[in-house]
Amino acid sequence: MKLKTLALMGGAFCVLAACSSTGKNGQIIEKDTCEVVNPVITIRYSADPSARVFNDTLYIYPSHDRDEARWWDMEDYYVYSTTDMCHYKDEGLVFEPLKQTSWAKKYAWAPDCVEKNGKYYFYFPTDQDYIGVAVGDSPVGPFKDVIGKPLVTRHSPGIKAPRDFIDPAVFIDDDGTAYLLVGQNALNIIRLNEDMMSYEGKPVVLNNVNQLPYFFEGIWMHKYKGKYYLSYSTGPNIPGRGPQIAYAVADSVYGPYQYKGVILEEVSSGTNHSSIVEYKGQWYLFYHTSERALSLIPEGSPERDFVQWRRSVCVAPLYYNEDGTICPVEVKKSFKIMCK
Repeated sequence: MKLKTLALMGGAFCVLAACSSTGKNGQIIEKDTCEVVNPVITIRYSADPSARVFNDTLYIYPSHDRDEARWWDMEDYYVYSTTDMCHYKDEGLVFEPLKQTSWAKKYAWAPDCVEKNGKYYFYFPTDQDYIGVAVGDSPVGPFKDVIGKPLVTRHSPGIKAPRDFIDPAVFIDDDGTAYLLVGQNALNIIRLNEDMMSYEGKPVVLNNVNQLPYFFEGIWMHKYKGKYYLSYSTGPNIPGRGPQIAYAVADSVYGPYQYKGVILEEVSSGTNHSSIVEYKGQWYLFYHTSERALSLIPEGSPERDFVQWRRSVCVAPLYYNEDGTICPVEVKKSFKIMCK
């Protein structure tokens, strides 16, 4: 078997192997396999990945940990893309809310981006209080704050915000209805208007104890075989355990949800934040760790005390059981897929 290695942008690399099979006419059909090495983004630190597929391209919308970060004091957003899960392109700086809005003053944390009617809507939290939305004509912007104010705040009617008001994630259902999910220690579900930049009515707040045990942050919704899946970080809410990615399933957006278990155990970053997406027939879990920081910072260095604020995006294939439950994901340095 002949192998060749391709160096990739973003730090992953692809080992192409001539995996052959025989066609019906006796011809040899070669297939290429790809070894993806985690973390997949190494050009800069990145965390809290929201993975989205637009026009056959997978885009990663993470927060940006600064190289010398000693807290969650992120300031701007970069985007990355891939068409084969092997090559990751740095799409560059796409939005700076602390400079491009009049109201955001600090802390550009975990974002999300969705498309509707040919426009791309970039949702972002700032100041631990506000959720904004910026609009662009492409998945990589440029994005602009066209409404000139937050879309929703912790003080908006009906919002429950016992801690930080952060981590927006938008789910668009099969009928085109869009929902903004947001919050820490309390999940608010807000039905967005058609313009994706406004809403009417009060949010639905889910009961953590009965529906989302140990919910802390990092909410994500996806749909699989007609069921609605909510995955989230348990944060520090389980005594004696680090943050896990858990999930619950329901027959409708608003629930009721039934807790199903843990997808991903605690990782080296001290925080855990993920997204789930299907791409070219395979489901993936995107998450972050501090493994890159640990590899770059020498043992004994005082900078090792700050690796939880210097995270890097990773990915793993995700599989379902016949009953729709999700198989637990194991953190791995690398895995192989078919290059499509």
